[in-house]
Formats: sequence, C-alpha cells, structure tokens
Amino acid sequence: MIRFEQVSVTYEDTADTAAPALGGVDLTVPEGELCLLVGPSGVGKSTLLGTVSGLVPHFTGGTLHGRVTVAGRDTRTHKPRELTDVVGTVGQDPLAHFVTDTVEDELAYGMESLGVAPAVMRRRVEETLDLLGLATLRDRPIATLSGGQQQRVAIGSVLTTHPKVLVLDEPTSALDPGAAEEVLAVLQRLVHDLGTTVLMAEHRLERVVQYADQVILLPAPGAAPVVGDPAEIMAVSPVHPPVVALGKLAGWSPLPLSVRDARRRAAGLKERLGAAAGVRVGVPSCSQRAGAEDAPATVTGLSVRHGRATVLRDINLTAKSGEITALMGRNGAGKSTLLRTLVGTHRPAGGSVRVGGRKPHATAPAELLCHVGLVPQEPRDLLYADTVAAECEAADCDAQAAPGTCRALVSELLPGVPDTTHPRDLSEGQRLALALAVVLTARPPLILLDEPTRGLDYAAKERLVEILRALAAEGRAIVLATHDVELAAELAHRVVVIADGEIVADGPTAEVVVASPAFAPQVAKILAPLPWLTVPQVRSALEGTA
Repeated sequence: MIRFEQVSVTYEDTADTAAPALGGVDLTVPEGELCLLVGPSGVGKSTLLGTVSGLVPHFTGGTLHGRVTVAGRDTRTHKPRELTDVVGTVGQDPLAHFVTDTVEDELAYGMESLGVAPAVMRRRVEETLDLLGLATLRDRPIATLSGGQQQRVAIGSVLTTHPKVLVLDEPTSALDPGAAEEVLAVLQRLVHDLGTTVLMAEHRLERVVQYADQVILLPAPGAAPVVGDPAEIMAVSPVHPPVVALGKLAGWSPLPLSVRDARRRAAGLKERLGAAAGVRVGVPSCSQRAGAEDAPATVTGLSVRHGRATVLRDINLTAKSGEITALMGRNGAGKSTLLRTLVGTHRPAGGSVRVGGRKPHATAPAELLCHVGLVPQEPRDLLYADTVAAECEAADCDAQAAPGTCRALVSELLPGVPDTTHPRDLSEGQRLALALAVVLTARPPLILLDEPTRGLDYAAKERLVEILRALAAEGRAIVLATHDVELAAELAHRVVVIADGEIVADGPTAEVVVASPAFAPQVAKILAPLPWLTVPQVRSALEGTA
C-alpha cells in the first residue's frame, strides 16, 4: 500500500552540509497493517509521515529524493489535495487541522469536499460521533474544547472520509488514558475489519506498541530505518515503554509488549522483590523537603465559569514549596482551566486565588512573572522570535537572568538544537522544550506545566524529570496537568484527580494512582500488590536485596 524507494529529504538549512533530515528509507507498509514509527525527538518521524501525504515537499519545501507511492500514486507528482481520497492525515497540532467552527461541521467538511452524498454524510457523522465519544459535543465551537477533545475531533474528521491509509502523528498525545484506548480501539477495528492501513508515530509507546504489526525505528537524523517485529525492534530501540524496560531488567526473553504478557512472567521477579516489599522506594515525603510549609499558591472554594457553564466548582488546593503535584482526569475535566486561573487568565466566579500573596487576575503580567510561570499545551503561544538564540536572549532579558541561562536549559532538555533554527522548524517536542526553558529561566517559586511531555521521547522526558526534581529540591512548587500516568508515577509527590470540574481524589501518588485502573502505571499493574510504581524503583529494590 505504501512504498518508499530510496527516499531522503533535505531542507535548505541543511543543504550546505549535505545532511538529510531523512535518509535511506527503502521499505513497504503492507495493506491492512498498523505500522508504528518510533525514534527519539527530531529524527525525522514527522518528515517521513509528510512524504506519505504529499505535504513533504509540496507544502514544507525541501528536496525529496527517491519515490513514495501510496496505492500506486506517486506523491512527488500528486499534490496533497489529489491524495485526500486515499490518505487521511492528522498532525501533531489539531488546531492547524481545523477549517470550520463547530464539531459536526468539521466532521462533515472532508466529505463535502469529496462530494459524498448527504445521506451517507449524515450516517458517517453519527457513527464517528459515537465511536469517539463526541456526541455531546456535536454543536460545540471547536475553540471551546479542551486539547484532548480537539484531538478526537481532528481524528474523527479524517475517519469520516474512509481513507485507505491513515497517517497519524502523535494521535494519543493529548488524550486521557480512557480516550486513548477508545481511539486505539477504533484504529484496530479499521485495520482488522476494513483493511485500512495505518502509519502512526507515537512517543507514548506504552499505549500502542502491543497493537503494532511492525515497527519502523528511526535511530538518528538521516540514518536508515530499522524495520521489524515489534518485540525485536524494542530490544534494540533507544526508546521503549516501561514494560520493555522492566523485561530487560528482569532478563525476560522475548520481551513483553503488554501488561498482560509481563504479568504472566512476573512470578519470579515478584518473589525476588518480596524481601524488599516492606520498603517503599519513592519520592520524599513533604516533611523531608525544605520549605514544605511555604505555599506559593493557595486556592480556596474556587469556581470558574465559561459563559453560562461552570467549569470549576469548589476547588481547594495548596501548592507547597518543594512539592510536585500532578493534576489528572478526563479531557475537559477542568485541569487546564485551573492552571490558567493561577496565572490570571480567568477571573474567579467564586472563592479566592492567591499566588505569592497576589490575586493573579488583578496583577500585571510583568509582576506576576516573578511569582508564577506557565508552560501551555501549545508551546508556540510563548514563542515569537525568529531563532532559538533570539528566544533564549529575550527570555534571559525578561527574567533578568545571566546571559546563557535559557540556552543552557534548552541544551539540557534537548541537546543538539542549533541556535539559528527557527522555532517553527522544530519538532513538537523540541518546541515544548524551548518553551519550558523560556519559563524556567525566570525560576519563579510556582511553575505550572500543561501536558509537559506531549511530543517528548523517553530520553527527553527523563531529562525533564531531572530538571523538575532539581527545581523542587530548591523549594519551587510545581503543578502539572498531565495524562501521562508514567510521568505522574515517577515524578509527583501528590496526585489530584479532577472530574467534571470537581476534585474527586487528592493524596499521595502511590495511593491515588494504584487505586485507579485508568491512572495506574505499567509497573504497578504488573507487580500488584507490591508497592513499586516505576522501573527505577524496582532496580533500586533489587540492588538493595542483592
């Protein structure tokens, strides 16, 4: 169905050094298979996907060498609009995908462009609304939806046209665990029942690798891909999910790809861990962290309204110095609204909010910068300069930090990003790292992050964890909204679960996540009822019993 013949892509900014962004791609994705594209951030995954839809080079520019054919059509000679009946594409940024204002109109738009009969359009819209859990949102303006809801709408708008090939770039990155499972179940149904070919790039491999028929690994920019069976590729891949890391630690062969497979092999490991079961390896308690009594932010009885709708009600939350709090819950639960209220974007309809002793909505942004910083879901909202270097210089100036402070943070999060690179040419993960560095430059006492691991590979996520832990150790309070259960298990001291605008759970991470099947990390599911949540915790326990 998809054939790559000696494909390479070179952009103008790399032409002088003759270093292709993508190189040596010679492979076939068979009809009716789900093919997973993996690799570290910035290795060319989005570029490879773009060659299938025709966006590369017709829209992005650059030079495409070799040939890519989809259902027999050469993407060099067929522009993206000439491939829409064959290829459906959803990029990393759902906002860039939308052309209408409401959910139902967006689902119908692609079919209208293809001249689908009205009766068929109506049936497909209803089917897609039900498949993706969007029925209650059909009349909602897209601009009012949460990031995860927008992601589902973007996927749905592609599904309604019934393309033969689906190209998906980080399709579950903004989805809560339940919504991600629903989307993956739909993709499985399309592959198995309708013979749809799915080519998907995804960093959250714990969600998808067990469903893949084959895996394409891009090990480095311009390097030839490695293609094979998922278990074989995971054994050599620099990026792999916790279940694979646990399998490597335990010496299992072949490596498990799912929690179920790992549980079947875990008896011996659980026996080895039994001696250490009384010692929980985890993050320090609040009393062990300096400055834990200080509270950079206090929320009391908070209510927030959007128009006539109450999106937060009776929220009570204290962000303590040295404590990392994870906000979790379904898409649209109110997590992002709470974070935006803490930086003054929303005015409380009831209750009170204090950040550094000030009311955020009544405080000048320049003054508030010294007390709180927010990394939003869309990194581009913070980026306006033409180069990475200019962004870093502006951040240093705004924060009155020493020159080079922001650039050092960028290098720590994602090494190898040139100063001259335009932020729009960075991958989603790289843009996120740059935005995070801009916020961290000011070192505010309260740091807020909205889906901070979206678009990050495991190595970049580990570096992010190290940075946030160091900031917490210095006494910063950190609150992050996330659907990444593995991040919460590894990083957070405390988890707050929000549902329909209300807090329904609030407590130590180990207690909250293990009590919820939706939010439990892979290691906890595999080793239950033992207390460990992450692979590093298991490794430490084994070393302690050796």
